Amino acid sequence: MADPKGFLKYRRETQARRPIEERVRDWREVYLHLEPKRLQTQAARCMDCGVPFCHQGCPLGNIIPDWNDLVYRNRWREALDRLHATNNFPEFTGRLCPAPCEAACVLGINQPAVTIKQIEQHIIDHAFEQGWVVPEPPARRTGRRVAVVGSGPAGLAAAQQLNRAGHWVTVFERADRIGGLLRYGIPDFKMEKWVLDRRLRLMEEEGVAFRTGVNVGVDITAEEMRAEFDAICLCGGSTIPRDLPVPGRELKGIHFAMDYLTQQNRVNAGETIPQEERIHAGGKRVVILGGGDTGADCLGTVHRQGAAEVYQIELLPKPPTDRTPSMPWPDWPMILRTSSAHEEGGIREWSVLTKAFSGDENGHVKALHGVRLEFGPPGPDGRRPMQEVPGSEFTIETELVLLAMGFLYPQKSGLLEGLGVELDARGNVRTDNYATSVPGVFAAGDMRRGQSLIVWAIAEGREAARAVDAYLMGVSQLPLAGANLPG
Repeated sequence: MADPKGFLKYRRETQARRPIEERVRDWREVYLHLEPKRLQTQAARCMDCGVPFCHQGCPLGNIIPDWNDLVYRNRWREALDRLHATNNFPEFTGRLCPAPCEAACVLGINQPAVTIKQIEQHIIDHAFEQGWVVPEPPARRTGRRVAVVGSGPAGLAAAQQLNRAGHWVTVFERADRIGGLLRYGIPDFKMEKWVLDRRLRLMEEEGVAFRTGVNVGVDITAEEMRAEFDAICLCGGSTIPRDLPVPGRELKGIHFAMDYLTQQNRVNAGETIPQEERIHAGGKRVVILGGGDTGADCLGTVHRQGAAEVYQIELLPKPPTDRTPSMPWPDWPMILRTSSAHEEGGIREWSVLTKAFSGDENGHVKALHGVRLEFGPPGPDGRRPMQEVPGSEFTIETELVLLAMGFLYPQKSGLLEGLGVELDARGNVRTDNYATSVPGVFAAGDMRRGQSLIVWAIAEGREAARAVDAYLMGVSQLPLAGANLPG
């Protein structure tokens, strides 16, 4: 244990954010590093619990008390080894994960939890600065060839693990750059893309091959893939967005959130988008439908583009600020969360149902028509029945509407139909220990489990790699994920 009285002596302290008036004028990351001495004080708050529930909260099973103790003792190189033992890309999760480990922290029962996420990020960033993170090519090659389809966090984790097992790995990506949502879905103010490129260069030096601009199932058929590779791992993600079938949905100026976010990331990367295709919030009244992380990403982007006014609207009721009896520790609590984007401005509304959109004479959206809702007590199925509040109809004038209501399932046309894999009741790829119904074809990440967190995607990629390795070699020496994921 780092400091037996650390949790009594020190208060939780998180890293500072750049001033709002400064950060909304650029696309650089919002958060600043805590200086090492203060970070070591935060690590001292870890109690090295006899039963560390942070392990249970983290899908990767990160060995959190160990690297907290090592940071406190200024043994950063060993802390890096502990961190990399379970997490391929802590520089991604340290920036993007919502930290379910902190929700499960035992100290969180009656105090603010240990700042696990910021300690994790600082370990890996410090390690890169010191030159400790280097390529780890395999000592031998098996001669087996594996295709990984999709280059998001699940695909990259699977590829790195399979490559380190000695297989020749090729990652296919239909976009023009590697990274999936890490590249085009996550705004730069949450993770600058040099962080991603730095890791990709290491993976290439380790022997992973990347093929961009290839729509597997269209540019190369499923049959050709199966003939060329000994195994295929599907990590394409849940890409079909939830739509809003209401009158006026066809109007111009109503866009899916991912189309909007992807376009801005392309602009930040130096691409030129034709003016007639540009989705831009500058000077406009904007409505974002969806109160989750994607909605918050849109909100931060809207601020940086100079919107005149912005509403973020959620169908469900406003969550409580603290745990309730229905969300006991160590479960992940559905409480009100305020991101850096919410600090920057905008109006948040809950319990609102969008009824229709109306447009101008040019067919462009000019107003959202909604009604307020009230929710009854939960029924036997746990759901709260909702009904419209009489007389609560209202209108919001708007020139840009962004639909950030989540994703339904993976795209079926092309690869999945070509392979003939079975799907589950939700439209995701059905698996047994990550193996699909087609021999030699595996699946992981959002494509298999549905839309989820980055930490789940990495954990799934690691577990799927182990299943592929065992299929190819009869047994696998790749490590199990600490959370004992269901296959």
